[in-house]
Amino acid sequence: MYRPRHFDINDNSALFRVMRDNSFALLVSAGGGGLVASHIPLSLNADGEGPGRLFGHVARANDQWRRFDGKTEAMAVFQGVHAYVSPSWYVSETMVPTWNYVAVHAYGRPKVIADATAVRGHLERLVATYESPATGPWSMDRLPDDYVQRMIKGIVAFEMPIERLEGKFKLSQNRSAADREGAIKGLEGSGDAVAHEVARLMREFAPAD
Repeated sequence: MYRPRHFDINDNSALFRVMRDNSFALLVSAGGGGLVASHIPLSLNADGEGPGRLFGHVARANDQWRRFDGKTEAMAVFQGVHAYVSPSWYVSETMVPTWNYVAVHAYGRPKVIADATAVRGHLERLVATYESPATGPWSMDRLPDDYVQRMIKGIVAFEMPIERLEGKFKLSQNRSAADREGAIKGLEGSGDAVAHEVARLMREFAPAD
């Protein structure tokens, strides 16, 4: 990922936050037949040392899993908040429009999880991540065991130890304080919740002028 020094983020805690808050990711695998990609939720386990590992699953009918051999590199793309920035918000003259955004790329070599008990544990953790009092909350315990086993046979679960992370937070760090403040106020005045979050991050990651 192209990362000018103004926008390059190496703080794992900040990158992990983006990955957890935007866990519906794009997983891209390389191979002899070219690139293949799937849009799937990926859960991050980063409680120990190092950059952690990602867990996910695809339908068994999705041939991408055949590249989860522990040798073939894959890239998981986590797209965070993003917003259009109008040049009319800047103090400086002769400016052009741009787009502010947050993105994280995680690289690794996925391998299949073959053990059915481990797969069920992965699925239970995934459900627990997204369920809440507002949704029920629902639990896999409500399902008959034979039904769960049939469903597990229809998917392929995998883990991907993260070998490296790239983070790009393009938040007007290369602009003057006055221009950044103008863009922040413009985003805050848009009435859009995502734009408001971009504005908040612009304040959080503003350079010390």
